[in-house]
Amino acid sequence: MKTYGVIMAGGGGTRFWPLSRHEVPKQLLNLSGKDRMINETIDRVSSIAAKDDIFVVTNVDQVPGMKEATAGRLKEDHILSEPSARNTAACIGYAAMEIIKKYGDGIMCIFPSDHFIKDEEAFTRILKEAIKVAEGGSLVTLGITPTFPSTGYGYIKFDKSEATIDKRVVEFKEKPDEETAKKYVASGEYSWNSGMFVWKASVILDEFAKLLPDVYSCVNTIGDSLGTDNEAKVINDVYPTIPSISIDYGIMEKSDKVRVISAEMGWNDVGSWDNLGVLYDEDENGNIVAGDFLGIDTKNCITYSDKRLISTIGVENLIIVETDDAIMVIDKSKAQDVKKIVDILKEQGRSELL
Repeated sequence: MKTYGVIMAGGGGTRFWPLSRHEVPKQLLNLSGKDRMINETIDRVSSIAAKDDIFVVTNVDQVPGMKEATAGRLKEDHILSEPSARNTAACIGYAAMEIIKKYGDGIMCIFPSDHFIKDEEAFTRILKEAIKVAEGGSLVTLGITPTFPSTGYGYIKFDKSEATIDKRVVEFKEKPDEETAKKYVASGEYSWNSGMFVWKASVILDEFAKLLPDVYSCVNTIGDSLGTDNEAKVINDVYPTIPSISIDYGIMEKSDKVRVISAEMGWNDVGSWDNLGVLYDEDENGNIVAGDFLGIDTKNCITYSDKRLISTIGVENLIIVETDDAIMVIDKSKAQDVKKIVDILKEQGRSELL
C-alpha cells in the first residue's frame, strides 16, 4: 500500500514574532541556519514517502511563499490551500479526500511542519512500525517518551501491560501542572503528545463519518468536486463553513481504534524563542546566539539578529530579537507571552508589523 506524507503548515507561529509574520510564518523561516523548517520536514518525511507523494496543507495567504520555499522539492499541485483556518480536523479531512479521490487509498503519515527531530534514524524506524500497525486499520499516534516532567505538552496515557510496541490509548491529558507531570513521568505509562499521526485515508474518513458527521459532510462535498471545473469554487464556498475542531478532540479522544507508539527521537516542537537551544549550542556563559552578537558580562540570554550586531553589557535571562523593522527584548520566562504583542498590534491595526 502506498504511503503518503501530509504536512500541516497553516499556523502563524506568533510566538516567534517579530521574525514570524502572517505571510512568512515560522515554518517558512530558517531558524536552524541550515534550511527552512518546512524543507527540513519534507526531507525528513521523504525517508518513508516519495517526494511526489508528499502534500502540504497551508493557509491561502501563505501559498505563494510555500511554493517559492519548496520549489524543486514538492509538486505545486500538492500544496493544498485552505481558504480559512478551521483547525486540524478540517485540514486532515481535506487532505484525506484529496488523496482518496485523486490518487487512491493509502497510509497517511501526518506531521506538523515546524518540529525538530534530532535522531532521524529513530524517527524513520518508528514510522515504519507505525505504518505496519496502521495497515491493520488502527489510528496510530506517535508519542514521545518523556525526558522530564514538562508542563508545556499534552500527555497520552497508554496500557503499559501490553507487550507490543503499539499500546492501547487509555486517555488523552491536557497540559498538567508540575506535580501532576512528575507523577505522569514516574508512572511510565504516559507519552508526550507529538501531534503526529499514521492511518489509512479510508479509515480516518470512516471515523469522520461516524464521529464528526458535520465535518465529514463538508469535506465529502469538497471531495465530490475534486478534479472538476467547480473544485476551486466549492472549496472556497464550503471550507469556511466546516466546524472548527481539533483532530485530537474530535476523533482521537473518541475513537476505539487509537494506538500509540512511544519513542525517543530527540523531538522538540520549537514552539517559542526559549526553545532555540535545541537548534544551537550554548556558549561558555549559557548564551544561545544566532547571528552577530557581542556580549560583555552577559549570561543565559538568547539573541537572534537578522543583519545588525546585538551588543549587551551586564544582562541575564533575556531574549533579544532584531529584524528589519522591529526589535524585541523580553525576559526569558515570558517567552510564551510574545503572542500578546501580536494581539496588541492587531488591535492597533498595525498590519505592516504582522
